[in-house]
Amino acid sequence: MNYLIRGLVLFCLNLTVLLAVAQDRTVNGTITDQLTNEPLAGASVLVKGTSKGTSTDSDGKFSLIVPAN
Repeated sequence: MNYLIRGLVLFCLNLTVLLAVAQDRTVNGTITDQLTNEPLAGASVLVKGTSKGTSTDSDGKFSLIVPAN
């Protein structure tokens, strides 16, 4: 019985750590033209290796939720 309680406590601790590590992050930025430094409206922003993405607004700004890793 004592081993069962210890095992359950360890399982809960491990689960808590995994959930804390697996948090998504928000990436914000502005896409500008390299030569003129003007914002680029409608530019595509993609997470490499996924189909997740967004496009920039009229001011060249974007916000994208990405996996933590």
